[in-house]
Amino acid sequence: MTTFDSTKRSLPELLKDITTGKIQLPDFQRGWVWDDDHVQSLLVSIARSFPVGAVMLMETGGEVQFQTRPVEGIDPKGVGGEPDQLILDGQQRLTSLTQAVGLESPVDTRTSKGKPIKRHYYFDVRMALEGEDRLEDAVFAVDENRQTRTNFGRDVEIDLSTRQLECERLCFPCDRILDASEWLQDLFRYNQEAMGEFLEFQKQIISAFSSYQLPVIELKKETSKEAVCLVFEKVNTGGVQLSVFELITASYAAEGYNLRDDWYGSDIRDVPSRQARLAQHELLADVENTDLLQAVTLLHTRERKQEDIAAGKQGKQVRPVSAKRASVLDLPLPAYQRWADAVEQGFVEAAYFLKGECFYSRRELPYATQLVPLAAVMTLLGNRWREPRIHNKLSRWFWSGVLGELYGGAVETRIALDLDELMHWFEDDAELPRTVVDASFDPARLDTLRTRLSAAYKGINVLILREGARDFFWKGDIQALDQQGVELDIHHIFPRAWCDARDIPPRVYDSIVNKTPISYKANRMIGGDAPSEYLQRLQNHEQVQLGNAKMDAILEGHRIPVEALRADDFDAFYQQRKRRLLEIIEKAMGKKVLMGGTDEGTPETQDGVPAS
Repeated sequence: MTTFDSTKRSLPELLKDITTGKIQLPDFQRGWVWDDDHVQSLLVSIARSFPVGAVMLMETGGEVQFQTRPVEGIDPKGVGGEPDQLILDGQQRLTSLTQAVGLESPVDTRTSKGKPIKRHYYFDVRMALEGEDRLEDAVFAVDENRQTRTNFGRDVEIDLSTRQLECERLCFPCDRILDASEWLQDLFRYNQEAMGEFLEFQKQIISAFSSYQLPVIELKKETSKEAVCLVFEKVNTGGVQLSVFELITASYAAEGYNLRDDWYGSDIRDVPSRQARLAQHELLADVENTDLLQAVTLLHTRERKQEDIAAGKQGKQVRPVSAKRASVLDLPLPAYQRWADAVEQGFVEAAYFLKGECFYSRRELPYATQLVPLAAVMTLLGNRWREPRIHNKLSRWFWSGVLGELYGGAVETRIALDLDELMHWFEDDAELPRTVVDASFDPARLDTLRTRLSAAYKGINVLILREGARDFFWKGDIQALDQQGVELDIHHIFPRAWCDARDIPPRVYDSIVNKTPISYKANRMIGGDAPSEYLQRLQNHEQVQLGNAKMDAILEGHRIPVEALRADDFDAFYQQRKRRLLEIIEKAMGKKVLMGGTDEGTPETQDGVPAS
């Protein structure tokens, strides 16, 4: 079935339909943002009959219902009835032309620097007739009083505040382009000798506007909500992309529900918004409205699947659990209202779980996407997630997703499978979720983890902290120090300068195997010296005063092989620490890691000598 038509419509016809409300905006469209320079340039383009791009409209009256609003500048009280069409693409151009040409009120625009201003636009008739190359200079703007001022507003430079002044200066207002008859009568009264020039202007310029044809793509009312969303994003690549939340907001508004107020709060209700309530938890401060919608959709579609199974449906008749965009866009308002509060609490429970796994800062979270199925699971489990048997499975699933690096990229299918399969696994030990089965960790991955941008890098760092790592200098628990505001970071164990002096490649010494979280103070004391030297310096410092045994215990807490470190043996240290990191990875994932050839030297060295 064809879902669109291509046609042309005259500019006057489009502007008439916009000013009468037959064409409006869906509520998800942002406000008008074009500045003064853009408006003037658009007027010049129309005057020269240049193409200004196609417009996309969508028929109303189909299954997709949106809250609508008139184009900016049009009084909603003067618009009666429902619109026939909605603007999906071309809002900036159509609004600019509506305000500059179709309405007598000043145009609400802004300077190139963003300062709000009100403007009326004019053509200098004589200059416009000098040739097309003069049209850019012929179009100009005056303020809301139809004047331009200099000397900080004290002196009037151009005054067009009356019809007589317009006629005497032969400056034609753009808001009379669609009906110049009255202005022409006044010109005859005030400046009769200019009639010939104006009639030529009318022939060349005004006729360009009245005959201008805009290409129009008209989407039919049968177009799906998902298609509307995708189309809008494709045609608005130059602006801010439309989110699923905004489209659903417009859809729910048509049913009398304000989703935007639900998420962002309302000035009328003196209660924290849903967003603010979540942000009270450090780990949830970056949760987005689309995350909440996705989690609600998971639970709605899972409930729907169970209904299909209970009704005896089989195979393709059973609707799947889904977190895909199309499913979110189809989320009914009653389903959202039923699940939203419970899912919000599910996110809170997810934060409690993550704290138990030693995540305290949102910058430490490996994957924001994994929060969605976690919150949905918590919503269904309630307090049951704290039961040791369920908690252990939940922990194993979480770390499998992190260390297996399974939650990057497009993960909608995995999210849906995990919710369904986790709930089965909690009841049947044999029903392992696909994420747990699929997860694997290649020991060679440790050699390539060099920055904290990687989910696995973040995860391994937290695993080290979870083992109770203490600072080399302050001796306190690393995470406790972090919460106390002590400046911490992940630093080299064998210093960069020491490694460079021995021609150990950066891609080796920069890996996570040679890094650990310590305080800025400890790192400064390490400097660029050999471990055997900086360890003695740390231990003998008057604020530290540690014997070998106690210092060794701190190092062991970081899974650092003490003997190799004190001997300044980088190669032995690298292999031994790699094995120790793999041990805590195995523990978290609940499965063995194939060690492969990890005993054959560091990845770029053999017997301590850099590989060629």
